[in-house]
Amino acid sequence: MATRIRLQRHGKKGKAFFHLVAADSRAKRDGKFIEKLGTYNPNTNPATININFDRTLNWVQVGAEMSDTARAILSYKGVLYKNHLLNGVKKGALTAEQVETKFAAWVAEKDAKINGKKDGLAKGAASDKAARLKAEAEVNAAKAAAIEAKNTVVEEVADTEVEAPLAEEATEDAPEATTEETPEAAAEESAEEAASEE
Repeated sequence: MATRIRLQRHGKKGKAFFHLVAADSRAKRDGKFIEKLGTYNPNTNPATININFDRTLNWVQVGAEMSDTARAILSYKGVLYKNHLLNGVKKGALTAEQVETKFAAWVAEKDAKINGKKDGLAKGAASDKAARLKAEAEVNAAKAAAIEAKNTVVEEVADTEVEAPLAEEATEDAPEATTEETPEAAAEESAEEAASEE
C-alpha cells in the first residue's frame, strides 16, 4: 500500500478549506484517510497552516509520497528541511545539536519574514483606509460646495425677480413725468386754453 500525504477539500463554494492527511493513494480525494496531519486555509493572507509537525515528519521519514501542493506546504513549514538535516545525522555529517541549532535559526528567519509580511499588509491596509477617507472627505467637500453654489444662484435669482418689478414700476412712472414737463406739452396746453377762452 502506497501512502500519500495530500489535501482533502472542505469548506464551501468559493471558500475552500483543506485538511492535510496521510491516506492510501488509491482512496478518493475526500474519502477514507489514515491520519489527519493538519489544516490549510488559503483564504487568509498570509495563508494559515497548522500541522502536527512531529507526526508529519514521521510520515516523511518512513517514505510517504507527497502531492505537489502538500510538498510545497511541508517545505514552507520546514518539515522537509528538518528531514534533510536528520538524514545528515544518519550519514554522520552533522550532530543532533547542530541540527537543532540550524533548524532553530531557520525557523527564526522564517518567522521574521512572515511577521514582516503581516506588518506590511497591516501598514498597507492602514494607508489604504486613510487614502479612502481622504478621498471621501474631498468628495463630500465638493458636494457641499456644489450645494452652496446652487443655493447662492437660487437666492440671486430671487433677488433679481424682486428688483425687476420695482424697476418696471419706476420706468412706467418716469415717462409720465417727462411728458408733463416737455415744452411741446406745455405749448399744446396753452393752445387748448386759448381755444377754450375764445
